[in-house]
Amino acid sequence: MKRVIDYWLKIPPEIKQDYLSVKHIICDGTLLKRNVGIYSVMDASNKQILKGSYGVKEGVKDLLPFYTSLAGLGLNPISATVDGNPQQIKYLREVWPSIIIQRCIVHVQRQGLSWCRRTPKRTEAKHLRELFIGICDIFSTQEAQRFTLDFKKWENRYGSMIQHSTNRGKVFSDIIRARSMLTKALPDLFHYLDNPNIPRSTNALEGYFSRLKEHYRLHRGLSKSKRKNYFNWYFYFKLK
Repeated sequence: MKRVIDYWLKIPPEIKQDYLSVKHIICDGTLLKRNVGIYSVMDASNKQILKGSYGVKEGVKDLLPFYTSLAGLGLNPISATVDGNPQQIKYLREVWPSIIIQRCIVHVQRQGLSWCRRTPKRTEAKHLRELFIGICDIFSTQEAQRFTLDFKKWENRYGSMIQHSTNRGKVFSDIIRARSMLTKALPDLFHYLDNPNIPRSTNALEGYFSRLKEHYRLHRGLSKSKRKNYFNWYFYFKLK
């Protein structure tokens, strides 16, 4: 059995996909150990993996060739749902200039609440936290417009003060980060309301990663030379 496994781990599978029919994708990466992880692209319509690779880092060296190879296979998506990593967004738009970027609202909410704290003492943080709490409950254009208006009111009241403050304590710095993130994310936060086929979060791909890690824990004795093909075969057999 060991010889059989070793034989197949030396041979990468031939993965064949119908890339031309894919219109909406989910992109995300996950760490397995330290700074080594995997990166995958999922078809949002059927929740199947289009491509996954071990050892891909979210930077120009790896991401640009990763997306370019998919484009070479015929992938030309309308939208991509991402967690907000600026490198992902930059190179997705470089490869597909007209692509719609949908920011994962769960990531925006989670990070925003973390920066605002569970029980904030500052007034601006309290109001900003309320905005983050309600961000996942937006299911109509009217609700999105109301959210945008509420954030503009918050910005008009506190934005200038935050921008010109010399306070660089940890709590205040996190408020600055939360404000900056929401400001940058807002233009790409509600595309799913215009097109219901655009997923509003990366949850489907994160669920896939969770199952992948459970299986990988059973094979931690794999040598580094065999890990890449192990994951290639995993993506081949476990498309969803």
